[in-house]
Amino acid sequence: MSAAAVSCQSSTCPNGHPPSRLECPTCHKLGIQGSFFCGQECFKANCRINVVFGPSTVVLMLLLDGTFNPFGAHRFTGTVRPVYPLSPKREVPAHITRPDYAEDGIPTSESRKAGQPPRVLSPEEQEKMRTVCRLSREVLDIAASHIRPGITTDEIDAIVHNATIERNAYPSPLNYRGFPKSVCTSVNEVICHGIPDKRKLQEGDIVNIAADVSLYYDGYHGDLNETYPVGRVDDDVKKVMRTAHQCLHEAIKLCKPGALFRDLGKTIEPIARANGCAVVRTYCGHGINDLFHGAPNVPHYAKNRAVGTMKPGMTFTIEPMINLGHNWDLDHWPDDWTAVTVDGKPSAQFEETLLITETGVEILTAGKRRDDLYS
Repeated sequence: MSAAAVSCQSSTCPNGHPPSRLECPTCHKLGIQGSFFCGQECFKANCRINVVFGPSTVVLMLLLDGTFNPFGAHRFTGTVRPVYPLSPKREVPAHITRPDYAEDGIPTSESRKAGQPPRVLSPEEQEKMRTVCRLSREVLDIAASHIRPGITTDEIDAIVHNATIERNAYPSPLNYRGFPKSVCTSVNEVICHGIPDKRKLQEGDIVNIAADVSLYYDGYHGDLNETYPVGRVDDDVKKVMRTAHQCLHEAIKLCKPGALFRDLGKTIEPIARANGCAVVRTYCGHGINDLFHGAPNVPHYAKNRAVGTMKPGMTFTIEPMINLGHNWDLDHWPDDWTAVTVDGKPSAQFEETLLITETGVEILTAGKRRDDLYS
């Protein structure tokens, strides 16, 4: 029986990464599995040097520009590939106040308060949330203004990082549970938690700047994200973006004192299904205040079992992740962060931080209308 072919592992394959049996001879001689290409063009362009390192055998396809795909043998679900090495960890000036996980990556305060009911913030705390959410929106809008074909996601990370510290704030994702960057950049089939690297954005991509654009300022976190087109995108891509945006804002309309958190999914999932999309179930919205993530959990799918009732003074996010097609499941890259659609189809997400008021809801991270999604 012949061996099953794996997909071409060239990061720049012009043929759509077809099943391939052309293996790097050096890897074959060493008994290393992987480094398959669909033809000589991909082999010559991508497999210049093979490096063996670490306690287990790993193959790095080192390109002429010094970059490489660290997970060459991984079965990617779509066309996006990681482009390493990552840039060094960005520094935060000593005078900026840090969250408790900034040094060791462990959000001790979140663990200590796990299981407690959602916090109701005092008027003074609500003002602090308004301030940090306003700053977070400013940073996201600055980052979005730089999106274009040719920019790398690492360059976007630098823009977010610099804009954050210019506001005397700390980028909340940095070292949160060990995350290495100041923002997440999720491209095409990446649902969330994409690590900024040296991959250049290409015409027709979509990119979510997220997980987010979150700032820690004066002891409180703000959190939001949006998905943007890179140049012109096709109709299916625009549909999933538009659907994600609609799901978020129709859910926000339900928010008021006495509303149940579990009911938000009843509105979100039918919208997604009607547009030929699916709602990711693995990740949800969350409480946010002096904790980056806390109670309540806010699922985005119907028939969930979330507990809790909205009360004035509560702050939380709604952030539905919407996949094109009917598959809501996901896979992870070996970096243990990057979540991708299992079928390689695009995914989009929008998020706002909300405050429940005495009469309804205030969108603390509100920005300009995204009319481009509906044109």
